[in-house]
Amino acid sequence: MQIRAGCAVINQGTLYMKPNEHAVHFAGTTLGNQRHICALFYTGEQEHRVLLPFIKEGLERGEKAFHIVDPDLRDQHLASLQAAGIDTLAEECDGHLDVHSWQDTYLREGHFDKNRMIAVIEEALQSGHNDGYRQTRVVAHMGWALSNMPGVNDLIEYEARLNHVLPRYRDPVVCVYDCTKFGSGVAMDIVRTHPLVIVGGLLQENPFFVPPDQFLREVRARRPYRRNVA
Repeated sequence: MQIRAGCAVINQGTLYMKPNEHAVHFAGTTLGNQRHICALFYTGEQEHRVLLPFIKEGLERGEKAFHIVDPDLRDQHLASLQAAGIDTLAEECDGHLDVHSWQDTYLREGHFDKNRMIAVIEEALQSGHNDGYRQTRVVAHMGWALSNMPGVNDLIEYEARLNHVLPRYRDPVVCVYDCTKFGSGVAMDIVRTHPLVIVGGLLQENPFFVPPDQFLREVRARRPYRRNVA
């Protein structure tokens, strides 16, 4: 059966993995080896329904949570976590919950630098391991790419190049996109840079995924790369 999510059409399927005490449960299935996930949502209610159990499971296990959010929605994000039964103040004080804004990550110094941001993600994962966490669960809201800040046109290349780095780790990295705000062309490119995708609230292997080197060759072969996010 196909699910049409506006951003893309994905064949619905199920991922299987032998159960174990450290299994990561997310959006109706259990994560396998692939951990770079494109999460496509139409509404905040849909996003919360899928993400909150995943976030809560990690914190209840004593794992690290590294979140990147719209600075205007930081309080709302924390309120949603609190409503889900997460003591955000205690988790932040203990260092388990680390919430950052776009301005101190993706848009640091007023522009987007894909290489710097890849280093930020890798540093977050590595520091989590160095601090003794079994894993770090990254949830990154990607609406910053809709701004007119310098460098945002490198979004797709950034997502593709993350696939060179993330296989070195076992930490899930979830890139959260609002389907109603990204144009169909860029949305399809976004999907093609993620080995896993969430549509219709379910996590699935992505049949449209293209390995990073192949995808980057394709991007370089295109005409001057422009992105319509309207």
